[in-house]
Amino acid sequence: MTRTVYLNGEWIAETEAKVSIFDRGFLFADAIYEVTAVIDGKLIDFPGHAARLRRSLDALGIAMPVEETELLALHKEIAQRNGITEGLIYLQISRGVQDRDFLFPKAMEPTFVMFTQAKRVLDNPKWKTGLSLKTVPEGRWSERQIKTVQLLYSSLRKTEANRNGFDDVLFVENGLITEASSANFHIVTAAGELITRDLSNALLHGITRGSIVDLARQAGITAHERAFTVEEVTSASEAFLTSATSFVTPVVRLDGETIGNGKVGPVSERLLDIYIQDQLSRGVPIAD
Repeated sequence: MTRTVYLNGEWIAETEAKVSIFDRGFLFADAIYEVTAVIDGKLIDFPGHAARLRRSLDALGIAMPVEETELLALHKEIAQRNGITEGLIYLQISRGVQDRDFLFPKAMEPTFVMFTQAKRVLDNPKWKTGLSLKTVPEGRWSERQIKTVQLLYSSLRKTEANRNGFDDVLFVENGLITEASSANFHIVTAAGELITRDLSNALLHGITRGSIVDLARQAGITAHERAFTVEEVTSASEAFLTSATSFVTPVVRLDGETIGNGKVGPVSERLLDIYIQDQLSRGVPIAD
């Protein structure tokens, strides 16, 4: 079935949607994006995604094309138009269109795109088996707190790792973990304490990450936000990724070495259950 997409104020069939070849998102990766999950007909962690969208736009000096109330209305409408009660809503905003030039004017008309992806978000087989990751050198640009579409390095390294039997990669910079290709990374120590990388320009300020840290503390789990090494990962009792598309996904192997007992751990399972229940109770209904 052909999806209905949103493009610069219009609802049109996906086969009819066209963006200029002179768009700076195409020519320079001069664009940001957000992905919001939908489960049980509810937008998950939407306020956090909306706030990060504005922060990313402000960091790049791109104008916000709509007010936040309209942004929410657009998310609801695109889900309704495409019959999405479980899946993902993707949005991308580029600086706009101009003849190719490294220099750009202060004021440009942004290109604003939204589309849906039907996906059984709550039916993730990796929640039961866990992931196998491979460490690779950090090679992305330094402003990783901005959610830009500059994803080539992540895509190349993840694809290469996948072809060699791994599920994803874990970036390492100066001996310290930053994050995975498109997710934040966490470990649980032998003492049962949660450790996640502290926020900085070295990693994306994950919305799910923030929710999980808060929920862990509310559940009585001690949580530390600091840098940690590869050696700490291999000696941890558990590890997991967090993202808007997979919530809390356990990691059971790194570079071929078993983490903990090599099985999905109780803390990971507990946090996944707490997160889903919390978001189902607080998610924004698509249908008013």
